[in-house]
Amino acid sequence: MSNGPKLPPRRVLITGVSGFVGLKLAKRLLEQGCEVRGLCRGERPDIEQLGVEMVYADLADAATTRAACQGRDTVFHVAAKVGIWGRPAEFRQANVEGTQAVVNGCRDFEVKKLVYTSTPSVVFNGRNLAGADESLPYGVNIPCPYPATKAIAEKAVLEAHDLPPGHLKTVALRPHLIWGEGDPNLVPRVLERARAGRLRIVGDGKNRVDLTHVENVVDAHILAEAALDRSENNPGGKAYFISNDEPVLLWSWINELLERKSVSKIQRHISLDRARRIGTVLESVWSLLRLRGEPPMTRFVASELAKDHWFDISAAKRDLGYRPRISMAEGMLSL
Repeated sequence: MSNGPKLPPRRVLITGVSGFVGLKLAKRLLEQGCEVRGLCRGERPDIEQLGVEMVYADLADAATTRAACQGRDTVFHVAAKVGIWGRPAEFRQANVEGTQAVVNGCRDFEVKKLVYTSTPSVVFNGRNLAGADESLPYGVNIPCPYPATKAIAEKAVLEAHDLPPGHLKTVALRPHLIWGEGDPNLVPRVLERARAGRLRIVGDGKNRVDLTHVENVVDAHILAEAALDRSENNPGGKAYFISNDEPVLLWSWINELLERKSVSKIQRHISLDRARRIGTVLESVWSLLRLRGEPPMTRFVASELAKDHWFDISAAKRDLGYRPRISMAEGMLSL
């Protein structure tokens, strides 16, 4: 059950409907009686069987992406090309050009609301982010194409808010490190690397980070959609950090997770400076030799593993009515 408002049934589009957040959002909206259309690349008959009208296309297919917005009251733009490594042009095509196609579709077909799934990494600056709020500027020279292109896309979404003729209302959400039951990425990746002996504590191991349970992320999306109708504290044209509001010591949390899964805890350390140097070398090797897959370390990952990344979510509480419903302790029980 959601802690959000019970909105009347409406016609929605969810891009990235086959993803972790997109699918859970689709199921929640179907429970509310919504008419759900989903956009994703590969065929998913299992999602069709839920009652979702499917459109199969890549975000780079601007014409199909734009057309998918037709006849919708709300668009939840969740899809993105994610990852710590890859060709910048591919990230730009999906995250920047794909998002622009969504914005164009919303405006052309007079969609009322656009809720964009962003990332806190758009404000990456290589420094500790402890209790950071939305006043923090976008990062510059971000050494990773994913957050760099997401920053451009988020800005485009927010700038589209209430432009003449003024039909479209937009808002961006920045959930941090999404996890929970069915997580296909964060927890499996940690377990895989730990079992392979490829995890090291970067830095002093005392950095605090926010995580966000996936059900709380879904709550935030529905709350943001509803808040766009309000006259006071309207979130239109703004971005909001979303988290569980319970910063954890990253490496203690990882070791608790490993203990639950009967995997040896991480004991060995590596300094942040050394991790960054290794990342620089590996990025060069991967680029020069055009190796497949991701380097085992990058400059961006080194900073993410060693620095504080937790956020003040008071704006989301005030403007969206957001309160984390699933606690960190409850979430761990479902893993």
